Amino acid sequence: MSAANRSIDEYLKKTHQTMSRMDLSDAKRLSDYLFEAWRQRRFIFVFGNGGSGATASHFAEDLGKNALREADLADDTKKRPRVMSLTDNTSWITALANDIGYEHVFVQQLVQYAQPGDVVLAISGSGNSPNVVTAVNWAKRRGLLTFGLTGYDGGRLRQIQQDGLHVPIHDMGIVESVHLTVLHWVVDDIHARINSRVPQPA
Repeated sequence: MSAANRSIDEYLKKTHQTMSRMDLSDAKRLSDYLFEAWRQRRFIFVFGNGGSGATASHFAEDLGKNALREADLADDTKKRPRVMSLTDNTSWITALANDIGYEHVFVQQLVQYAQPGDVVLAISGSGNSPNVVTAVNWAKRRGLLTFGLTGYDGGRLRQIQQDGLHVPIHDMGIVESVHLTVLHWVVDDIHARINSRVPQPA
């Protein structure tokens, strides 16, 4: 967990220092993958546990709603991202956890919905959440693109993902803050690209 008794200035300084050590081209590649998924009508599946699960839900809502201009939301002919957070179906998650095991709560949803070419965005501060690792391993074997958001040393997720963005600090609060900041930028970038005046391929 986060270190205690830091001032707000210290916390924000540490967050800024951490981001300055990252390769932010990773965020640009993530935006490219998701924009291409939008172009090709592929699904984007997002998931994580705890704070990362909340980030997954937040990002899916933001990308689903905010990729279009507000004036276009009522137009059902507008192509929008097909994005789903696998953290939000409480009854299904608890049934899977109870009947099969918690490590299966994401992979079983992918079995239900996913197709080769879809995108998996897996979020894990430690990189070692068994249910996240299980789902990413399955997705790779089935021809999905896997992108991980990690912190600490990246754990198992960083080893098995096809691409990813790593936050190099052993502080969960800062890791999760950076993940959400990066994902807010990704939504802004995709919004700009979808709504640009440059014609996009059908």
